[in-house]
Amino acid sequence: MKNRLLVLLGLITFVALGASQMLAHHAFYSTYDRDKTMKIEGTLKEFLWRNPHSYVRVEAPDEKGEMQMWVVEWAAPAQLTEKGLTSSTLRPGDKIIVTGHPGRAAGENHRMQMQKVERPSDGFKWEGTIR
Repeated sequence: MKNRLLVLLGLITFVALGASQMLAHHAFYSTYDRDKTMKIEGTLKEFLWRNPHSYVRVEAPDEKGEMQMWVVEWAAPAQLTEKGLTSSTLRPGDKIIVTGHPGRAAGENHRMQMQKVERPSDGFKWEGTIR
């Protein structure tokens, strides 16, 4: 009985510590301003299909009209696959519209968290939340 109790306590501790690490990884509120939303329209330069999150790099004008390279954090490949996307769904050169939450850090004003992406040329659209 004593051994079972020790094993049970060990499992509970392991699960509790693992859950806290998982939540720490998903601290989007500290990285992105979830109270603000912005939209950019530009040319896809790169689609990085990787874990734990995918990214797109988009060349688009900033609020002053100057062309900038935007880094947009997207969902994990498994989450994108669930919605029917593949690593070749978006290709460099695609004209896309991205809506998302801007970065909080002053030096990272060309960074966003993806909420929605559209490709007007063929009507492609993805919208969702990142887990």
